[in-house]
Amino acid sequence: MAEKYVDALKKNAMLIVLVLVYIFFTIMTKGQMFEALQFNALITQNAYVFVLATGMLMCMLTGGNIDLSCGAFVCFLGAVGGILMTVKGMNAGLSIIIMLLVGIVYGCALGFLIAYMNIPPWIATLAGFLAFRGWGTALLSANSSTGSISFAARKDFLNIFSGKLFSSPVGELNVVCLVAGIVASVIVVVVNFLTRANKVKKGYEAESIVSVIAKSALAVAAILLFAYKLAMAGGIPTVLVWVIVVVLIYSFITSKTTLGRYFYTIGGNAEATRLSGVDTKKIMFFAYLNMAVLTAITTYIVTARFQAANSTAGTNYEMDAIAACVVGGVSAYGGSGKIFGMVVGATLIGVINLGMSLTGVDANWQKIVKGFVLLAAVVFDILAAKKNATR
Repeated sequence: MAEKYVDALKKNAMLIVLVLVYIFFTIMTKGQMFEALQFNALITQNAYVFVLATGMLMCMLTGGNIDLSCGAFVCFLGAVGGILMTVKGMNAGLSIIIMLLVGIVYGCALGFLIAYMNIPPWIATLAGFLAFRGWGTALLSANSSTGSISFAARKDFLNIFSGKLFSSPVGELNVVCLVAGIVASVIVVVVNFLTRANKVKKGYEAESIVSVIAKSALAVAAILLFAYKLAMAGGIPTVLVWVIVVVLIYSFITSKTTLGRYFYTIGGNAEATRLSGVDTKKIMFFAYLNMAVLTAITTYIVTARFQAANSTAGTNYEMDAIAACVVGGVSAYGGSGKIFGMVVGATLIGVINLGMSLTGVDANWQKIVKGFVLLAAVVFDILAAKKNATR
């Protein structure tokens, strides 16, 4: 029994750390961290981490591979969007499609180089890291005297990727937001119990009913608290909808589809997967095409948030995405990791960013802290793997 509790604590270690870190910063900021507007800021300021980390997770599953170019590509694609929408005055919908097509073209090129030309991912993406930062900066400088293109006048674009749904004044309870939280809570509870019932029916090992009730109660408490805070902060941020859609889609892909299982098997043993008849090159190609598409979505979110495209956009985004994955339990060697863990990791990175900003910690120290958190997560992963191997 004691061993079961220890295993449960290990599985939820980062979730426990997240709660403790949040409580710590709440105390350090004298409750400011718990204000409704800070819950809103946690989403709007860190939405890019959730979206990019989802794509990075798919790359890492294939064997610890990463994409170093995604941050620079955000800069380049933002410049393309700025030229299309602001300089050329093009329709927002058409501009969004063109930006997505540019992302797909890059994803196909990158996937081809890595999967079919056998260029190491870090080399191929490092080339993109250097090229797209320079290219994006050059485009911005050529089309703006300030090196930045404003999106402030493009409300048609901003309304899609920023702002709030069913907006209400800050401090006034937004009923729609609260109802959405209640509905989400009901769905989570139903899914938890149906999942357990399905495992029992098929004869698989399942959690105890007490464990499911406890897990559901904690999830409902967290969702309702978050919904209430957002309801008091003016409504549901549009960007939250985008994050939820991306997370749910990829959670389904990784846990319920054959394609998702291939990502795990390639990371576990690529040669054995190939010999079993799986086209491993196609899976690797898809991983980087997928990463480019999610980078395009990230670009929409980032440019809408800042209402501008500039040469510093996307700086260190790839590092935050990698950190979110590793902290969330995604193996640095590939083959293991879940979307939920990535979400916990991304939230922890966001809480650290927000908490240190509110306490006035220097930006350089923020990087140091995140570096130690990342290192600690990797060490924990290695030690856990060694212990499991000796059992």
